[in-house]
Amino acid sequence: MTDRKEAQGFVPYANEADVLEIGRLTIENRLDRITISGDVDLTADKQGLEAARRLHALLGQIVAGLEDRDLPDQLPPPKIEKVDNPFA
Repeated sequence: MTDRKEAQGFVPYANEADVLEIGRLTIENRLDRITISGDVDLTADKQGLEAARRLHALLGQIVAGLEDRDLPDQLPPPKIEKVDNPFA
């Protein structure tokens, strides 16, 4: 899959399954948030330029997705449930 098709297949806030990687950045899709973790070196070479372009395209999609929504001032914190350890 090419980088361009990969970015087009990622629809921000559409599901809880999509994950992209750019360098060592992991971008996880959620219904109410996009989680970006890790790091990427945007080096002054062709690889750095390609990584920068991928990141730029992805962030553009995320911004467009947010602009198309009626957003609250702030989301409530995620609900965290404790469950018993099934292996204990």
